[in-house]
Amino acid sequence: MATIKITLKRSSIKRPKNQKLTLEALGLTKLNKTVEHEATPQILGMVAVVKHLVTVEE
Repeated sequence: MATIKITLKRSSIKRPKNQKLTLEALGLTKLNKTVEHEATPQILGMVAVVKHLVTVEE
C-alpha cells in the first residue's frame, strides 16, 4: 500500500474529545509534527475526522 504523510497544522485546543483522541491515535501531539502511515481504510477514516486540522501528502 501507499504511505501518506500527515502533518498537524492546527491546534487541538477547544476541539471535541473524539478529535483529540484521533490525533493522539495518529501520533500527532505537537504542531508541525509529521508522521507516516500506510493508506489503509482505517487511517484514511481517521484523517477524514480531523481533515480541517491536518495536511496530507502522498
